[in-house]
Amino acid sequence: MPDNKDRPVIFFDGMCNLCNSSVQFIIRHDKKKTFLFASLQSEHGQTALTGMKATDTVIPDSIILLEEGKYYTRSAAALRIARHLDGLWPVLYAGIILPRFIRDGIYNRISANRYKWFGKRTECMIPTPELKERFL
Repeated sequence: MPDNKDRPVIFFDGMCNLCNSSVQFIIRHDKKKTFLFASLQSEHGQTALTGMKATDTVIPDSIILLEEGKYYTRSAAALRIARHLDGLWPVLYAGIILPRFIRDGIYNRISANRYKWFGKRTECMIPTPELKERFL
């Protein structure tokens, strides 16, 4: 397992049912334990958002990937995450060749409707003791 400072971090909306389900999916398909996780509502998540505000004009509220010191958002984050998963999921990274406005258009539509379609939690997910080491 890589050192924590070198591991990519996925920041997610801890109140979103779709986001929480996606984190569970990633955990199941990340046998190498590549990723660390933090909700955007957490102290680590707020620090990441503050860091992004210095460089980006539009900060997403659903998923952010911090990998090798660089922030990735929306479809770029999702595709880069898929690239690290076990099984056939890395094949999805080929979608990176699509123009960003198309990829992000699809991503933004889902993101804008995620609470309506999948629901919203009243509190962030609490990781099990086995998963606690993967959450910041």
